[in-house]
Amino acid sequence: MAKRPLTFDAEALRTFVTGIELGSFVLAADRLGRSTSAISAQLKKLEQQAGTALMQKSGRHLALTAQGEILLGYARRLLNLNDEACAAMSASTVAGEIRLGLQEDFGEALLPAILGQFSRIHPKVQISATVTRNGPLLSAIRQNELDLALSWQGEETTPFNQSLGSLPLQWISATDFEITPYLREGTPLPLLVFDAPCIMRTLAIAALDHAGIPWRIAFTSRSLSGIWAAASAGLGMTLRTEMGMPTRLKIIDRPELPEMGNIGIALHQSNSHLSEATGYLHKTICEVFPLAL
Repeated sequence: MAKRPLTFDAEALRTFVTGIELGSFVLAADRLGRSTSAISAQLKKLEQQAGTALMQKSGRHLALTAQGEILLGYARRLLNLNDEACAAMSASTVAGEIRLGLQEDFGEALLPAILGQFSRIHPKVQISATVTRNGPLLSAIRQNELDLALSWQGEETTPFNQSLGSLPLQWISATDFEITPYLREGTPLPLLVFDAPCIMRTLAIAALDHAGIPWRIAFTSRSLSGIWAAASAGLGMTLRTEMGMPTRLKIIDRPELPEMGNIGIALHQSNSHLSEATGYLHKTICEVFPLAL
């Protein structure tokens, strides 16, 4: 007689994934509304089901074992399917229209992942997507011309927003662009930037000025595709994240260039009260977007 396949406990998997993602099972207990003893019992049950240790002590903290790393990936996929099924059963009748705004960097990379999943669950919801730059997005949110907007975090913001994480800023150019002659001879670096105002343009110029590196604006564009095209043509270098970066470009790894740190990503909403359909999309973005970073 064939051995019956093991069925993992979904709640135990959720506890496991939440604790790892938050970096603390105490925080997981608070997030899931359970006592710490209940959390411990679930983790013990999961290890018994797996037949192996999933975590081990690393100093004062817990680290995943090799088997724990394997299970974590599967657990996320199982929970995503479970939550998608639950949402589909409870929300298939939701209808309406949502006006969504996306920063250009996110459009091509994230539209399929986020809107594809959302549309399968909510086929009666119509989404009108606007892909543009930060300034117009935030202005549209304030004027109630968009319901939700995904943007880079800068000094300018809106009343109702939340952080979805961050990405490292990188100096980017064509694979055959040679930066050495510029740095050796002190020739101004050719920058490829958006028309002002632009967060990354401002950051790039300020960082180079602080480092004492001369620069010049070699190309300006109103669109991200224009920046990528100019970089591909070898016209200079730009400051962006790797989000949506064409494969024909490269990250410039030179110690002479200033380290730029990370730039945050924010989800904005036009007001504090969302429609039922918009609330579901807000939830989907919050769940899916961090996994795509």
